[in-house]
Amino acid sequence: MTIPTANTSTAAQVHSGIDQLAINTVRTLAMDAVQQANSGHPGTPMALAPLTYVLWRKFLRFNPRNPHWANRDRFILSNGHASMLLYAMLHLTGYDVSLDDLKHFRQWGSKTPGHPEYGLTPGVETTTGPLGQGIANSVGMAIAERWLEQRFNRDGNALLNYRIYAICGDGDLMEGISHEAASLAGHLKLSNLLWIYDNNHITIEGKTSLAYSDDVAARFMAYGWHVQRVTDANDLDSIEKAIEKAVAEPSSPSMIILDTHIAWGSPHKQDTAAAHGEPLGDDEIRLTKKAYGWPESPTFLVPDEVRRHMREAIARGEQFENGWLQDAEKYSRAFPDLYREFELMQRRELPQAWDRDIPQFPADAKGSATRESGGKVLNAIARHVPWFMGGAADLAPSTKTLISGDESFEDHTYGGRNFHFGIREHAMGAVLNGMALSDLRPYGATFLIFSDYMRPAIRLAALMELPCVFIYTHDSIGLGEDGPTHQPIEQLMTLRAIPRLYVFRPADANEVAECWRVIMGFKHEPAALVLSRQAVPTFDRSKYAAASGAARGAYIMADSENPEVILMGTGSELQLCVAAYEQLKGEGVRARVVSMPCWELFEHQPPEYKLQVLPPAVRARVAVEAGTTLGWKEYIGSEGVVVGRTDFGASAPVKELLKHFGFTVERVVAEAKNSMNAARGRS
Repeated sequence: MTIPTANTSTAAQVHSGIDQLAINTVRTLAMDAVQQANSGHPGTPMALAPLTYVLWRKFLRFNPRNPHWANRDRFILSNGHASMLLYAMLHLTGYDVSLDDLKHFRQWGSKTPGHPEYGLTPGVETTTGPLGQGIANSVGMAIAERWLEQRFNRDGNALLNYRIYAICGDGDLMEGISHEAASLAGHLKLSNLLWIYDNNHITIEGKTSLAYSDDVAARFMAYGWHVQRVTDANDLDSIEKAIEKAVAEPSSPSMIILDTHIAWGSPHKQDTAAAHGEPLGDDEIRLTKKAYGWPESPTFLVPDEVRRHMREAIARGEQFENGWLQDAEKYSRAFPDLYREFELMQRRELPQAWDRDIPQFPADAKGSATRESGGKVLNAIARHVPWFMGGAADLAPSTKTLISGDESFEDHTYGGRNFHFGIREHAMGAVLNGMALSDLRPYGATFLIFSDYMRPAIRLAALMELPCVFIYTHDSIGLGEDGPTHQPIEQLMTLRAIPRLYVFRPADANEVAECWRVIMGFKHEPAALVLSRQAVPTFDRSKYAAASGAARGAYIMADSENPEVILMGTGSELQLCVAAYEQLKGEGVRARVVSMPCWELFEHQPPEYKLQVLPPAVRARVAVEAGTTLGWKEYIGSEGVVVGRTDFGASAPVKELLKHFGFTVERVVAEAKNSMNAARGRS
């Protein structure tokens, strides 16, 4: 199989004049910063400096004075360990990244952490570091751009038409997420997307040949990508021509395989693993600078002519944005409603009365699965929030996440809001992050057990404070016959362990509605919405507290004067607490039922509210949840009991499973009495 190749010679081509001076400035800044920090990765910035110089100088549309300009091109350094490459370019082109910031690379409080972090460093489009996540984010960004074009561009008025560029390395392409993301991008024919592969044949352990012999070109051509190869990373002309061809490609995402030499120019560490994750050392830096024709001192040298040359990006950027602002002004007059919608998206706000169609569910002892009520609420929201969209990992019929009456997002339309991610949970999570970074309001759905496949992306959504919605159904052993391979035990609690992630497990249809109201109000918080496969009763809210209490994370659902025992639960198990409460009340026992659909929200309540719901004086407590018992100790205390599951499930009808594993009203009543006796014994 052959691919187009741009090649002038196998020897490193050295350019004269300002181009070479600027490239070597990037290289030496990276070397000096890593050396001063005594930590980091100098080799890849040294190798890729020519590429980034050409890309940022000739192709990338950006404005250093406004990093958030809506129609800017997106640049992603997916191999984030090479962060000094990005920081050097940000500094030189005029972003708010100072030379002092470069000198404080990887230090406390600096804008230049070890791996790029979204929201911390101006110009960083996404948090990269875990390999493969950045390029998968880029697919989400490319999807979002295509949808935005279809939504907003009207009658020759192009409000948005930007491109997405990503640099990746061997590690990115070895990680499984890259296969999922690249397959999806090829299927959708995302021609606004370009990946450039730093093919340097080196990883931490040594030569990539130790573990990696993929034919990358053949692989990406099989995915339907347009593939080129540049065999000399210092050949600026060939790099430019390859990018030009990629930009002109009308119907496929593009891959440029760039053959590079890690730590280019270093006499002893070029093409070695020693240049991957540690400083070059003072002696080697001195020799490398000599090879570049660069003065040994001072360190962090930026020649005046390089600064002037690179800062031309400021004027270019202002020209780019000013031209767009003029077009946007005309657009706003021609299409005022659409432009208001666009502005709401930019601010992560919602249309007025967006929740007016969310149903109130009548009391129903038989009830329905919360995945069913979840689908109804999702559709009620989608009617009034056009940029609310998503899909499932081939499970929409099971997760009930299809937007009724809307089209599928496909390569020939790009306008639909129903996404078919295929059986690609890992990529789906990262794609959602890319969509959220592009101001869409995305959701993705699968079974709770498969949240494990998505964990890196969920964690990064929380780190970046993105309002993604991760919908998980089939949330317990209550899914029945599918058995222990599909029955989640520890997943719910491990999601709760992720900082900044809000995990919701509503108990009935009206709690589902209230949880959705809270989730849609988030601007910076990702949410995991965990729903049942089996039916649960819709509680009679004239008899029990209104479901609006779910907005505080936990609330008193049923009560007695001076309660002796508190029964608390989430999701499908709350019905056991309510039934046990009624039985205990009939026996003269004063009980309280606390519904706890979202621990994280509850923890953010004022202390007096938390003490009101869970008064310390009531030490007898029972928590009921069909998953691991870990985490409940904080709420039940030393006399409390957790009715949970500390081992795997089994394959059997759901009623038989719940009875066998002790998820019964009788068990809850008995444990309530045991807890009361334990509390009395300690008093």
